[in-house]
Amino acid sequence: MTRPPPARRFDPFRPLDMLSSLWSATAMMPVNSGAAAAYRTLFMTLRRLVVGRQLTVRLDDGDLTMTVTEFDSRLDVRGLSVGQLNDVTLVARDIRWRNSSFDRATVVLHNVHLKPTSPPVVVAAPVELTLEVPATALDDLFRWLAPRFSGEIGTDGVARLRMARRPQMGHAEVEARLDGSTLWLTPRGLTIGRSRWRLPARTPSYPVRLPEFAHGLQLTGIAFTPGAVRLTGTLPQWRAELPRKRLEDVITQLSVTGVVLNLTRLGRLL
Repeated sequence: MTRPPPARRFDPFRPLDMLSSLWSATAMMPVNSGAAAAYRTLFMTLRRLVVGRQLTVRLDDGDLTMTVTEFDSRLDVRGLSVGQLNDVTLVARDIRWRNSSFDRATVVLHNVHLKPTSPPVVVAAPVELTLEVPATALDDLFRWLAPRFSGEIGTDGVARLRMARRPQMGHAEVEARLDGSTLWLTPRGLTIGRSRWRLPARTPSYPVRLPEFAHGLQLTGIAFTPGAVRLTGTLPQWRAELPRKRLEDVITQLSVTGVVLNLTRLGRLL
């Protein structure tokens, strides 16, 4: 009776060996099936190490804890042969950063590609971010930007504003829209005591000037949902140098449960 061959052990460093030989062989863009296999193996290795896990990531401005639920891309051989990973989607839930908590975040990195320079560089442009924050964040937002008001979101997904010093007077139901760096709040209903009035469509809007965000982040949308605020934004570009030693460190840290993933000084947002 012939024994079956032993099962091949998962080797997280195998794609690095494949890529190192490609990157060291030429300064030109590798165009062959070997490059496609190497890039695909690296992507699938990272996906296997992060999806379904709670991770603590050390960034330049604090530790980020999250559970990764999705890390995907529509990979194709022709694109991979020239280091093109297309659009990469990362989804996480139960996010904690500094003193803030978020329900869910989705990051879509468009046109992700690797340049076999010395050291290799990964580039994505643009980067789209969608963040769902608890409804209590609305009150925090107005305490910061417009302290005269306090805000809340009901289970019906409707945002309501009150006078911060006289909340018992009643509330206004508002809709929000963005226009550049200004958040416009438009009252749609007014409630005082047990009486409610529907306001006309031409009711003036109240402007709230937004601060300038770091790294060129542009806030592109805001929506109220039951129990949460959904924010969307865009970054023009993200890029990071990926020398083999850095990739080895990332894979080593991801391979050990409970180890903090150190990504300080990894990339630049443009």
